[in-house]
Amino acid sequence: MPSSLKLLCRFAERTLKVAGETIHFIMEAEVFGSPRSTHILYEDILQFGEMSEISGTCIVVYMRYLHEVLKTSNMLSMIGFVDPAVIGALGCGDISQRSRALATRFSSTHPDKIFLIPYNSGNHWMLTIVNVDKETIYFMDPLNRIIIDEEWKQVVNTAIKVLNVKRNRKGRKTPQWIILMGTPKQPTNTECGYFVMRYMKEIIEDKNLEFASKWSKTNDCTYTQNQIDEVRREWADYVMTNYV
Repeated sequence: MPSSLKLLCRFAERTLKVAGETIHFIMEAEVFGSPRSTHILYEDILQFGEMSEISGTCIVVYMRYLHEVLKTSNMLSMIGFVDPAVIGALGCGDISQRSRALATRFSSTHPDKIFLIPYNSGNHWMLTIVNVDKETIYFMDPLNRIIIDEEWKQVVNTAIKVLNVKRNRKGRKTPQWIILMGTPKQPTNTECGYFVMRYMKEIIEDKNLEFASKWSKTNDCTYTQNQIDEVRREWADYVMTNYV
């Protein structure tokens, strides 16, 4: 376990668990398009420390950290984030409402800007990458499955169509979906959240945004524990430095 994560776990054990407190985060409007707050629970930190399945809160906080990385690199016009809570999980909420919320987020875009969307199918995290102007969607599944849920496709496709209507733009008949088959594959059933976080990290660290060619071909690669621990350390450092 990274040293900063050990410290955070000790803090959570002494303070959050005993006093029943939480760590409060403020997400500024520029992160997800509208402001909101969230809370890290003792259980969130415990799960993160134990490498067990993690909540959407952990992923959202890491996205907040990556937003700062983008700002430092002057890449905010190139990459944006979508709040997983806005689009919900499989079977949760009205499809048209979720599509309209997604279209609203897409509307504040620069030409060729991509949006990173962690998506939960109900018990599994995946990553969708949308280039709104090109109407091209890339799909990354840590289990390397070749099937995309039709409900999720409908949500994203409808969002793009709604935006095209607002812009008086004809657009494609159907947006293009591309499954990135070279996605590093999780070794068991619990690492999907960490893998999605690592995908986002690698995408924003590549200023040429060559993720599509990088992960286009099928292979049997995975991430080492050290690579996943880089993400865990960054997450813990960010929480410890800014909120503890």
